Amino acid sequence: MTQKAQALGIGIIGGGFIARFHIKSWVGVRDADILGIFDPDTKRAREACALARSLGVGEAKPYASITEMAADPRIGALWICAPNFTRGEVMEEISQAVVSGKAELIGVCCEKPLGRNVREARKMLELAEKARLLDGYLENQVFSPAVVRGKEIIWARGAALSGPPYLARAAEEHSGPHMPWFWEGTLQGGGVLNDMMCHSVEEARFMLTPPGAPRSVLTPVSITAYTNCLKWQEPKYAAILAKTSGGKTDYLRRPSEDFARSLVEYKNQAGKTLVVETTTSWCYVGAGLRLSMELLGPEYALQINTLDASLRVFFSREVRGKAGEDLVEKQNAEIGLMPVVADEAGEYGYVAENRHMVQSFLKGVRPEENFADGVAVAELLMAAYRSAELGRTLPFPIKGLESYIPPVAQGKWNPKA
Repeated sequence: MTQKAQALGIGIIGGGFIARFHIKSWVGVRDADILGIFDPDTKRAREACALARSLGVGEAKPYASITEMAADPRIGALWICAPNFTRGEVMEEISQAVVSGKAELIGVCCEKPLGRNVREARKMLELAEKARLLDGYLENQVFSPAVVRGKEIIWARGAALSGPPYLARAAEEHSGPHMPWFWEGTLQGGGVLNDMMCHSVEEARFMLTPPGAPRSVLTPVSITAYTNCLKWQEPKYAAILAKTSGGKTDYLRRPSEDFARSLVEYKNQAGKTLVVETTTSWCYVGAGLRLSMELLGPEYALQINTLDASLRVFFSREVRGKAGEDLVEKQNAEIGLMPVVADEAGEYGYVAENRHMVQSFLKGVRPEENFADGVAVAELLMAAYRSAELGRTLPFPIKGLESYIPPVAQGKWNPKA
């Protein structure tokens, strides 16, 4: 009997909300085990390890440092799920551990956004290349089953018979982030535009790219964007943020945008104009997180809405349970008619994403979604911030984008000032 090849050992940097999404997704990932977690908060690291063990996805243990985890010969790849403002230092330590010979790794994956600006994103790519690591950019929405299957059908039937799509729309909306640092422009790199439009611009770009073709077949030529703080700068809601952050978050004087829109115009290889329209919001009040996507062509259309769930439940006023997010992420109610996303890790693309990254690493090939895509996304986001700052449409590429840091990321943006 042939012995099964040893599974790829995975170490996760960060033990918080997004790391736990990845851990839960691992029940659908083969040929890899989660063996380690590093988080400066040792309690959080232990809890994440316990979750991995309870799900049977690996005998995870906490490590005292990133270098110690990378140096463990059982660990073959690392997933960066640490906060935005730490990712540069995290990647520096990973690269140094490999270059110095302390660690032997196959690859590294990083959650979105790759960097808080273009310079940080490009540095992440350079460090991965310096250490000769395969690199994966963790943009889950391009792996969402509805997105992947929808694209297959549209291109195989609609586009093949009537012509390629010309308009993609993508929106992500919810009531706001979980952790206080997300609300701080200087730490997160911006507001909702940086936090969530990174998903939308990449999902839409993916949908407009012909199957099997590289993203480079689409060339951005102009961008128009708008940002504002519609809800969370109001005194009532600013007070809530101040309270939950222990007084650190001051949205009256130092807000981040809670609403953003962009329109990106592309040219394909035939010179035809294609359009991507995105909307993102932290001021959406509904059942919970809403992802909606559309793809339009000459004789067809595709629509996706994650709140059009196959499962719904109803609770009367007499059912007064504990507040939580057991029905859908960013849940805003516990009574009434509620949609339930039965498998969020699968529905949002985390299972397929991690399966692809693992199989790519085991084959020794670069993942299809990689750090180069993360850099391209950062360029689009910074161009959007610059367009919103100037209040006009800008041609792409924009001069000086490499060194551009949006006013909101400097703590200098205030639409009511």
